[in-house]
Amino acid sequence: MAVTLTESLLSQYRRFSLYNSPYPAHDDGCAVDLYPGTLRDGRTAVAPSPVSGTVLETRAVRAPPKPYAPEHDHLILLECTGPAALEGLVARVLHVEPEVEAGRRVERGDSLGTLVRAGFFAPWVDNHLHVGFRRPDQNLHRASGSLPLEVGTELQALEWDGTGTVVATGDTYAVLDAPTHPDPGETFVGVRADGGGVLDGGLPHYDGGGVLRRATRTATADEPRATDSAPTSITLNGDRVGTATGRNVAWDDVTVAANREPITGLSLFCARDADFGAKLICPDREFDVGQRVRVRIDRSPGE
Repeated sequence: MAVTLTESLLSQYRRFSLYNSPYPAHDDGCAVDLYPGTLRDGRTAVAPSPVSGTVLETRAVRAPPKPYAPEHDHLILLECTGPAALEGLVARVLHVEPEVEAGRRVERGDSLGTLVRAGFFAPWVDNHLHVGFRRPDQNLHRASGSLPLEVGTELQALEWDGTGTVVATGDTYAVLDAPTHPDPGETFVGVRADGGGVLDGGLPHYDGGGVLRRATRTATADEPRATDSAPTSITLNGDRVGTATGRNVAWDDVTVAANREPITGLSLFCARDADFGAKLICPDREFDVGQRVRVRIDRSPGE
């Protein structure tokens, strides 16, 4: 069974990822992280609902303990009435402190509350809504078990030669000016795997990732999902990074190197904002704005 993330759903957000997470809820692309835009003063925007529907329940959930995060996260359950592809399903939304309550009717784009940066977040991860979909007869509270997701909007895979200039830095990351989004605000783009498709996931700091393409037709929650295929090698700029079965990728035992020195990895996702560029995860290294960087994939001895 599969659920299509429609263009109208995804277009509310500046970025999304099905695989860029260490948590089992994202295994096989069964959940999506949706990243809203930011306000002019730099604050993250309110949390726009991905769907229209009725709030079934809100509850606090315990989050992993982190010194920089609150003790609790929040779960919002929404009975979907739109888009049509999601009719009758239940949306599970995490990382939002709710300003809605059971029985409240919301429209797609209405604010559900305030984004929460709980202990589920690594320090380099931006604020987002975690969303999964289930049939009403499924366990709605268990962390894993949501239906597989398909991308129902255009994706453009951008060639990237592994080089770029640092344009932004944080305590744990650096962003390059390449690849450059050719049409900001419109099409979602991502880094292209050599064989085609957009790479998605934390390479290699999370166990696996995916290669995303737009679904060739709209899937429904009542249909089998035909993604099984013979395993294939996935490469980036000629460097093998993993093995794909269908769209799911198991990363090889590799190290991402920036200017020949190892870093934690690459954050790979789909984006439609002008600030898109390769994101280096590097809590143990510092890069300066304006610094030229070359990224390569180093394989472990014996691989």
